[in-house]
Amino acid sequence: MMEELHDVQLTEIKPLLTGQNGRNLQDFDCQEHDVETSHGVLHVTMRGAAKGNRPTILTYHDIGLNHKSCFNSLFNYEDMQEVTQHFSVLHVDAPGQQENAPVFPTGYQYPTMDELAAMLPSVLKQLQVKSVIGIGVGAGAYVLTKLSLNEPTLVEGLVLIDVDPCAKGWMDWAASKLSGWTSNLVDMIMGHHFSTEELTENKEIIQTYRLHISQDVPLDNLAMFYNSYSSRTELQIERPIPGLNENTVNTLRCPALLVVGDTSPAVDVVVECNSRLNPTKTTLLKMADCGGLPQVVQPGKLAEAFKYFVQGMGYMPTAGMTRLVRSRTHSASSIGSSDGVRSRSTTSALPEGAATSTIPGLTADHAIEMTA
Repeated sequence: MMEELHDVQLTEIKPLLTGQNGRNLQDFDCQEHDVETSHGVLHVTMRGAAKGNRPTILTYHDIGLNHKSCFNSLFNYEDMQEVTQHFSVLHVDAPGQQENAPVFPTGYQYPTMDELAAMLPSVLKQLQVKSVIGIGVGAGAYVLTKLSLNEPTLVEGLVLIDVDPCAKGWMDWAASKLSGWTSNLVDMIMGHHFSTEELTENKEIIQTYRLHISQDVPLDNLAMFYNSYSSRTELQIERPIPGLNENTVNTLRCPALLVVGDTSPAVDVVVECNSRLNPTKTTLLKMADCGGLPQVVQPGKLAEAFKYFVQGMGYMPTAGMTRLVRSRTHSASSIGSSDGVRSRSTTSALPEGAATSTIPGLTADHAIEMTA
């Protein structure tokens, strides 16, 4: 299995940074913007134009990455090409993390995670984006969750990969400070993305990303983003109690798909996040043979799951499905015109031959394990 996975990495991860056969599909039909906000300038890349009344797909990357190194492998995948025929895409680079970013001047105050989320509504307004389906990874998943909590009418759905709803505890903070004396920032970020097992066995992807993290973003800028994420506050979300507080509890109002690799260092925190969300609107997708960065290692599975997710929201009714062959819809979904008449339904799907998750407290309807 490792040999098979190694082959996948050679074909799907290297082109992420160098261009697949010299041709990166994400470089076509793109417009880059530097957008002024109340908390500084944000570099964004818009691909395609708004499609009728459909939302725009909004991506936000994790620490150590930019929108290309985080998402090109996914969006270059054939199944996602079908998706982007139906939606425009807006990629956000966190301040100072984009390609060829200048080093911040001395004394620059990096935005907090709350401020990073607060930057997004004005960006969407200036670009005339009325609503979004968010795809966030790690720190980016945290930012997009904050956006949805602050501006629920802007966010129609969320795909949250390796999301951590918890504040970094004092012991975690102390451990990171102590480890910082013996290891550098790049090592700490690699440990954020990958398990110890991956760091020792998964050499191809590790070498690729270590090189990218150490060379492609100014380390001073990267340290500021890392420290901002490390200083995050806990997401104020709790699972609603039916018949008691569905309309008053602070939680996500939109459908959410939580994604994590089964050997990811984020497994426990993603399960914790799932336990705090509305089970009728949330699906937990656990990918087998996958650790950190499932959108890179398993882009085909994630693209398939994403297509099914947007179908559950009432979009792309004619999109082809290959692996996801059985489904259960928890609330009715309306499909009308070509732009989609939507209801905020939540859909869980079981891939062919998949085993349901054995995570305690989760039913097969809401926890899925995706196998090869």
